[in-house]
Amino acid sequence: MFEKVKVDEKEYKRVPKDELFRVVKEIFVALNVPEEDAEIVADNLVMADLRGVESHGVQRLKRYVDGIKAGGVKVNPNIRVVKESPVYALIDGDEALGQVAAYRAMRLAIEKAKKNGIGVVGVRNSNHYGIAGYYAYKIAKEGLVGISMTTSRPLVAHTGAMEKFVGTNPIALGAPVEGQEEPFLLDMATSVVPSGKIEVYRRKNKPVPGEWAISTETGEIIHDPNEILSPKGAILPLGGLGELSGGHKGYGLAVLVDILSGVLMGATWSRHVGGTSDKHSDVGHFFMAIDPGAFGDADEFKRNMRKMIDELKNAKKHPRFERIWVHGEKGHLTAETRLKAGIPIYRKVYDEINAIAKELGVTPLS
Repeated sequence: MFEKVKVDEKEYKRVPKDELFRVVKEIFVALNVPEEDAEIVADNLVMADLRGVESHGVQRLKRYVDGIKAGGVKVNPNIRVVKESPVYALIDGDEALGQVAAYRAMRLAIEKAKKNGIGVVGVRNSNHYGIAGYYAYKIAKEGLVGISMTTSRPLVAHTGAMEKFVGTNPIALGAPVEGQEEPFLLDMATSVVPSGKIEVYRRKNKPVPGEWAISTETGEIIHDPNEILSPKGAILPLGGLGELSGGHKGYGLAVLVDILSGVLMGATWSRHVGGTSDKHSDVGHFFMAIDPGAFGDADEFKRNMRKMIDELKNAKKHPRFERIWVHGEKGHLTAETRLKAGIPIYRKVYDEINAIAKELGVTPLS
């Protein structure tokens, strides 16, 4: 059995993928989300847990439910294309569930890339869109190179700052590889960790390890997840505090995402992104799909991807490491395990999901 993170079976309850998908979907349907849209959101959340990205999985369900109840998220939005050419488009999400607006944009980017070699589609007026890798993965499964980015609420103190100012702003890239069904998949926050990982530690009532965050009052490293997620704490950019270990580079990547997903699309960025359930976020997304055949031979691209991955994995190995991994590999193997053994759901999250289900008249997880 392979899983990215060691699972304490006493703290978790394993749930079959289809059962988890059913309950999440039915919860959204009970909130008057159209069935097709509910399936998109459920697929996104369950994929995160299936691949071991607990921070972006069903533990976030309550956040979406609260947003709908409070009116910060529309269940029947008028998602529309406001500007378009053969290779680009801009979509207004009309305060939709982020996954729903993002999925439409992703499909449009794929369509344009298949017709014209490349498709760039942006979204404004949207909400949190879940796991960034979901969209890059879907694009790559179509034989294309996919890129996905999104702005997010301010939780990170950029280099030199001592306040929550920029988002954890993820970047994801997927690419098809010869001889394997699963694509190469890079999915990373531009902060040391995503906020969802801090939330995992808070739910478990455990201090966070390492130098992930600082106090906004003293600037010192802190480990209490409650303090980090309060106004008294801020997550650090990828690379950590200062420039010695490259924190300014993570800061730069976060700003890159803000420019492409926020400023360029007419959406909000950094400190302007809304963060409460009753306030619309105006999150911006950026998608790019590229047909490898537009720049050469598509099959040769896949062969060279295979060659590059093999070379990376067969490099001289550091004595502290058992093997060299490439991006997406651990997630693929974790998904294989969890499809057979069930998806481990933290018991507090399991109880929270069932409480929501019962409140809405949905048959809970067994």
